[in-house]
Amino acid sequence: MTVAEFLDPEGWFHLGAGPRYMQLWQRLNDGVSRGILQPGSPLPAEREIAAITQMSRVTVRKAFQMLADEGTIIQKQGSGSFVASKPERIEQNLSRLTSFSEDMTRRGKTSTSRFLERGFFMPSPDEITSLGLSSEDSVARIVRLRMADGEPMAIERASLPTDILPNPLSVETSLYEVLERDGFRPVRALQKISAINLSAKDAELLAVPVGDAGLMIDRTSYLENGRVAEFTQSLYRGDAYNFVAELRLSKE
Repeated sequence: MTVAEFLDPEGWFHLGAGPRYMQLWQRLNDGVSRGILQPGSPLPAEREIAAITQMSRVTVRKAFQMLADEGTIIQKQGSGSFVASKPERIEQNLSRLTSFSEDMTRRGKTSTSRFLERGFFMPSPDEITSLGLSSEDSVARIVRLRMADGEPMAIERASLPTDILPNPLSVETSLYEVLERDGFRPVRALQKISAINLSAKDAELLAVPVGDAGLMIDRTSYLENGRVAEFTQSLYRGDAYNFVAELRLSKE
């Protein structure tokens, strides 16, 4: 069944059964749940749906807005509307210090990255404090959109002293592989997790609705001699991760 056939109002619209936009919203929701509208696929433009359903564009726009508000579709400026993808939820063990690439490989997924920022920069106040830098120092910074099997999962901002990462451009896949090669792989870390609502910019990168839940993890990683090697802030999709930690009864 084509999308046009599915949206033909003869099969679902009834006078007196509620507002037109509500009936259209329900029909589009049915299309998603039945797999006629596949995750990640584009929806027809508002004018096309208006022509198919013989409804006004205002009616179509109201139905689209309801779908966007509940996270069923993603509206991208200049690109149109797409059925939202729901990634397989990943269980992340907080007691294991691994990289994103290693985590995805272990799960049989292909990890890829889109670099948003990579090079030497003046340090932010958080970077100065966490890495023990002065305001005159430079910091090696790598900001990436991390993806698993092509699905956006997290925005990762890693900051390191320049003597630990003297060439940020050498990081093409795994940062920890580069650090291990150079003898600077961290052996332990402290993490802080916060719940946030995603900004418009972050939501667009992660392909989720603005204001959706996200998990911010601040991680400070240490070398065996106790020196801070890395300060990373990672923003994870709230619908993609479960974080797990093993707790033991204290004898104190």
